[in-house]
Amino acid sequence: MLIARVTGLVVATMKHASLTGSKLLIVEETDVTGKSVGRPMVAVDAVDAGEGDLVLVTQGSGARQTEFTLDRPVDHIIMAVVDTLQANGQVTFRKGR
Repeated sequence: MLIARVTGLVVATMKHASLTGSKLLIVEETDVTGKSVGRPMVAVDAVDAGEGDLVLVTQGSGARQTEFTLDRPVDHIIMAVVDTLQANGQVTFRKGR
């Protein structure tokens, strides 16, 4: 799993039929403090995340093993919106701050 921040939305009117109705979001991998450390990627949103949210992303074959994405052409799925992160005994992120 990756920690990532939602930075945008992808609108694709022409896409694989199995993705019809799926929300596609742009996410960037972050460290435990929410600082961007990766390049942008597109993820299918399974939890109604929004721009600015810190999320957990599963990638690769694991992204295709959920009930929502089974056998769909997906490499990344947003599977959780983060409320709080704690690392090394310190709270490094709290939603709404």
